[in-house]
Amino acid sequence: MRWSDGSYLEDQDHWWLSGIHRDVLLLSKPQVFIADYFFTSNLDENFLSADVQVEIKIDMMRENSEDVNLSSLTMEATLYDNAGWCKSGDNSRKMDLTSYDVVHMKLKSQPAGSLGFHGYHLEGKLERPRLWSSEHPNLYTLVLVLKDASEKLLDCESCQVGIRKISRAPKQMLVNGLPVVIHGVNRHEHHPRTGKTNLEACMIKDLVLMKQNNINAVRNSHYPQHPRWYELCDLFGVYMIDEANIETHGFDLSSNFKHPTLEPSWASSMLDRVISMVERDKNHACIIAWSLGNESGYGPNHSALAGWIRGKDSSRLVHYEGGGSRTSSTDIVCPMYMRIWDMLKIATDPFEDRPLILCEYSHAMGNSNGNIHEYWKAIDSTVGLQGGFIWDWVDQGLLKEGSDGRKYWAYGGDFGDTPNDLNFCLNGLTWPDRTPHPALHEVKYVYQPVKVFLKDSTVKIVNEHFFDATQTTEFSWILHGDGCNLGSGILGLPIIAPQSSYDIEFKSSPWYSLWKSCSATEIFLTITAKLKHSTRWAEDGHVLASTQLCLLAKSESSPHIINLTKSKTLLSEYVGDILTVSNQNVWQIKIKTCTGTIESWKVEGSLLINKGILPCFWRAPTDNDKGGGPNSYASKWKAAGLDNVSFHTGHCSVKELTDCTVQVTAVYFGVPRDQEILLGSGGFNEHEHSSYVLFRVDVCYWIYETGDLIIEYNINPKNNLPPLPRVGVVFHVDQSLDHVTWYGKGPFECYPDRKAAAHVGIYESTVEDMHVPYIVPGECSGRADVRWVAFQKRDGVGLFASIYGTSPPMQMSASYYSTAELDKATHIQDLVKGDDIEVHLDHKHMGLGGDDSWSPSVHDQYLVPPISYSFSIRLCAVSPSTSCQEIYRSQFPQ
Repeated sequence: MRWSDGSYLEDQDHWWLSGIHRDVLLLSKPQVFIADYFFTSNLDENFLSADVQVEIKIDMMRENSEDVNLSSLTMEATLYDNAGWCKSGDNSRKMDLTSYDVVHMKLKSQPAGSLGFHGYHLEGKLERPRLWSSEHPNLYTLVLVLKDASEKLLDCESCQVGIRKISRAPKQMLVNGLPVVIHGVNRHEHHPRTGKTNLEACMIKDLVLMKQNNINAVRNSHYPQHPRWYELCDLFGVYMIDEANIETHGFDLSSNFKHPTLEPSWASSMLDRVISMVERDKNHACIIAWSLGNESGYGPNHSALAGWIRGKDSSRLVHYEGGGSRTSSTDIVCPMYMRIWDMLKIATDPFEDRPLILCEYSHAMGNSNGNIHEYWKAIDSTVGLQGGFIWDWVDQGLLKEGSDGRKYWAYGGDFGDTPNDLNFCLNGLTWPDRTPHPALHEVKYVYQPVKVFLKDSTVKIVNEHFFDATQTTEFSWILHGDGCNLGSGILGLPIIAPQSSYDIEFKSSPWYSLWKSCSATEIFLTITAKLKHSTRWAEDGHVLASTQLCLLAKSESSPHIINLTKSKTLLSEYVGDILTVSNQNVWQIKIKTCTGTIESWKVEGSLLINKGILPCFWRAPTDNDKGGGPNSYASKWKAAGLDNVSFHTGHCSVKELTDCTVQVTAVYFGVPRDQEILLGSGGFNEHEHSSYVLFRVDVCYWIYETGDLIIEYNINPKNNLPPLPRVGVVFHVDQSLDHVTWYGKGPFECYPDRKAAAHVGIYESTVEDMHVPYIVPGECSGRADVRWVAFQKRDGVGLFASIYGTSPPMQMSASYYSTAELDKATHIQDLVKGDDIEVHLDHKHMGLGGDDSWSPSVHDQYLVPPISYSFSIRLCAVSPSTSCQEIYRSQFPQ
């Protein structure tokens, strides 16, 4: 059966795959058997002892019920500490809780001969219990044994249980009395080969990756998941919101039907799903809240669902976002994709005493998750904001073989399926095979449990764990000056208690003498926290947290002055409209004087640049850029013609300033190509054609005998343009220059609003490895805050580029795929490599956004407004013996 009336309650955003996805079991039970049980615990106010209870229900085969004497049955419950289990007593109505205590139990059962379920209630007390939390997932083994009058075993059941307390304080959710912060992610059940069918190995891989990246919580979106998932979350230590299989998007599109939550006829179906979830999963320690479903409006039926849960299980909270996230049916204010300023309003509302935990935020669709550090600035500093769950964990792509035999990640519509949501389910932090997206580095950073701050002359190290001290953590430091390693060592810190900090005075630190004697213009201190011992989810040496601090440098940078020789070695030659500038055949630069563009650059016969260096203001739109229909960034860019700008030269002049320097100045006018026909054939006239001009670019080149090329740009956009994708230059280097070295943020992809996790350093990669294969191509592979970059052949010959003068660090990318190719392709396998490498050096680059993917969501400080910009770039050739860092350092006073 593919569809039923229940399908109206199962309208989740994921693949609608038919079939039975879970295990189907037939259980053979005895004539009298344990039908159900519910383990609970109540901790005293000091959490030093726990009253534990087990409610057990007995059932029997109806045809033989008259032969059963219920009063002769005995029920035993034993709790074993997994760290050292206790022996079982021989009294049939007691629970052994430690290896020393034998606790007599209270027994309540229905009168003999009555029909229906018959309940036992066993109680005991546990002194100094080992509590369960995400940091310390301590579990006990509960064993239930049913015997007849002759002590014959009739039935038994067992499961892992945890002792912990979930409660609320004003504006806080508490776990064992402490306001733990939810570093969460949403998770659909998805496998690229088996679809909705679960594999235990995949579940374990998910949990290992989550824990390694400091994720401590998961929301089961949007249905109860495989039973093994809960056991593994208990074991690994992951807080969970368990969610009922209720989502009703279809009713939002119809005015002919009342919403199910308003219809009494739907109440039993909705309640059945909630009851089934709670009754199946109630013994799992990991579950901290029950969710009534997702995006299903709000009405009386939800009130009934919340009421039933609160009557059944008062040991957990109730969660529901529908109806505005603040209804009486939720114990948590749990909005989705709420902007930071609105969160702060709720957190500071004196009439709202519930914590705010985002049920969905930071939509991870493609190259996304910008601004997430801004969310955590607010969360970490505001009482009432207690974390959230990123949407979502894994790209929901399915492996498909193309007509050419190549396999690729398919999405909506690739199977001829209609209706479909195209690539809208590709919104995970990992690819379908669980390879992490670059954004997962940023998630790990904002979620890291050890924070480091620099304030005045003090380095403060904060242990943000709630239960775990730092005795199993090793701290180390490393100092870099202008990219060079100045020194490193182990930090011998005292144990830092949970929610405590330790201050290191700068003058007494182990790096102080190195810093004091260093003349570097930039000095960075990196402090790293690693595991001393292996855990269930990581080997020893695993990095828990790493923070880079920028220290005060001794000297300020100043523009480089080119050292010139006294002899004339710079040669200039005109052939038609081509000016060739060279130095004794060591290097050769050709400039097209009618356009003022550099056409080629050779060094010792090797071609470096084979196309003109031109301004660039366009990027291949990301999924976030496309979100919002006609109001999206991409729509506005294309409406303005930014995707198809042609540059016309209004002026070009050449001057030989000295025997060692040539200056070329030019003015470019950027015009949409579809309007070029309106310009006529008489050449470009600035005044006559001003209405068509999107950009005026004044550029000046200085070519020195040393082989240095300095380019200075002054950009003046039309003031009614939308926020710009980028302001920078684009050029193409020979495909043999595929080895990239840079000094800037890295080593992974990062952008202006997603770079907190990236450290400034010197990194190496190939152009191939720099590419990030998002399933739907778009802008990718960028590196932020780049001071210099070199593109070299295997023999070391290549091109160096750096910031110059007072220009700030650049955004850099290099790819075999042009911007136009990335924009055109709809699948990664559609991309066709170019004949060269396209390089972008951006003075400004717009952020990625990610608050959601269906509205413009780049924060104001990461937009690039259409205003004037000025910047300079230095280019020169490098050889095998050249030190790129020395070239860069030569710009600063010695």
